[in-house]
Amino acid sequence: MQLPADPIEAARTWARHDPDPETRAELEALIARGAREELAERMAGTLRFGTAGLRGVVGAGSNRMNRAVVIRASCGLADWLIERGLAQRGPLVIGRDARLSSEALCRDAIAVFAAKGLEVRHVPEPCPTPAVAFAARACGAVAAVVVTASHNPPEYNGYKVYGPDHVQIVPPVDAEIAARIAAAPFADEVPRVDDPLAHPRVRPLEGLRERYLAALDGCLAPRPERPGLRVVYTAMHGVGAAYALAALERAGLGAIEPVREQIEPDGRFPTVRFPNPEEPEALALAHALAERTGADLVIANDPDADRLAVSVPGRTGGFEPLTGNQIGALLGDHLLEHASCDRPFVVRSIVSSPLLDRVAAAHGARSVATLTGFKWIWHAALELEGRGEGTFVFGYEEAIGFSVWSQVRDKDGISAAAVLAQLAERERRAGGSLRARLERLYRAHGVWVSVQHSVWRPGLEGRREIEQAMAQLAERRPETLGGAAVERVIDYREGAQARPSYLGRAELVELQLGESGRALVRPSGTEPKLKIYVDLCAPADGEIARIEREQRERARAVALELARFVGLEG
Repeated sequence: MQLPADPIEAARTWARHDPDPETRAELEALIARGAREELAERMAGTLRFGTAGLRGVVGAGSNRMNRAVVIRASCGLADWLIERGLAQRGPLVIGRDARLSSEALCRDAIAVFAAKGLEVRHVPEPCPTPAVAFAARACGAVAAVVVTASHNPPEYNGYKVYGPDHVQIVPPVDAEIAARIAAAPFADEVPRVDDPLAHPRVRPLEGLRERYLAALDGCLAPRPERPGLRVVYTAMHGVGAAYALAALERAGLGAIEPVREQIEPDGRFPTVRFPNPEEPEALALAHALAERTGADLVIANDPDADRLAVSVPGRTGGFEPLTGNQIGALLGDHLLEHASCDRPFVVRSIVSSPLLDRVAAAHGARSVATLTGFKWIWHAALELEGRGEGTFVFGYEEAIGFSVWSQVRDKDGISAAAVLAQLAERERRAGGSLRARLERLYRAHGVWVSVQHSVWRPGLEGRREIEQAMAQLAERRPETLGGAAVERVIDYREGAQARPSYLGRAELVELQLGESGRALVRPSGTEPKLKIYVDLCAPADGEIARIEREQRERARAVALELARFVGLEG
């Protein structure tokens, strides 16, 4: 497909070939107004595969999520499978979340796959992303697709792709598929079957929830005889409730109270501005319910249920969220404590806290760091296991993504919730709590505090500002940060040949501050922002709460100092 360089002419060409009358009319209205600047952004190339496949704002144009983009993406993926000789070796599994456009986009994808001769197994109802990843492995799929934008705001949607190894695609596969997409014809020229769900090559995946839950039983401890843990759960208007509530019930809890206002799937996300459980306001209803009911724990999934957020009673009242790094340390310590395999290893993303490294060492286990994105965590797990270097036990990323079992080769907020709840119940029965266990880890390994600072820069101009900020770090680096000397700088844009494949070239710079911690800078793969991560460590030689508070303030100051250094304040 070739589009003219002029944005208005490009929009005219795209609109002529857009099979969706709504987005076609949207583009035609912008053309009629002569909205050159907006059209330049909408037609600025096509959506690229990032850390989560395709993802973008829903709307008209080649640089938006819409039916035309999904049709061409599905054509490219199908062509890649056919050329690799994979199309006849197993089915393609596809599912979707409950966003307003997901059903139509999923249907278009199925129509393309069926026309290309692929056997398709689709999940009939909206379902969690990890359930589709589970189904891909259970069915021996040659690929899987989930139409989802995970925790992004309601105006977004996405197209997540798993390869034949049932892991999210990584280079060079993503580039190979992108090349097939670029070579695909205009959307209205891509063959599609008329009634995809009735086509003989398309069959529904029935009983997926029951199969997932039955498999999950294998990684849960036996149910306690007299459970007493009281949990509040929210699905954040997503698709996780049916799976998560059943998983928590199987874990054996005293009582589970759902947040009724957020339990049903609703792509409008009416009670939250940003349906990401990392955002404090997104948990407001769950915290209020937990206080009213005297709960011990708050558990939240994001809308596609691949992430897990946890809140515990605050030291001075109310409920306080644990960070992804704190949850990761708790889960990693728990799973390593009970690991029965030879040479266990854990995997974390490079921007996640080094605390896990110290926890793993205490258990005689190996800890491995990867590039950001869960695709790299499982890519590393399979590579290391394939070389006979041990057994994968746990993987996590600080953005509340956790992998606690091998049946889902991706982050899974449902299984992680069940395992975490069992850990909380175990600590309660011993007279402790998750917070008390975390403080024991701090006493043993130092008080680690992590802060993330994001600088948003939307639009084409914002993209250029982020690129300039990263370019500046290639030319000069700060000598100190937060009063600590920058002892070493690792630029992951260089030297990839000397590192393992899962820690290859990336737009990422790490500034090491010796024993006191580090800072990292990278552009987001899915959103228009620059991310700064700061991890600091201090000896646990006093009140933990005070040390945490002081280190967190220092970490925020380091993040702001680094943002100013690269010319992106605010």
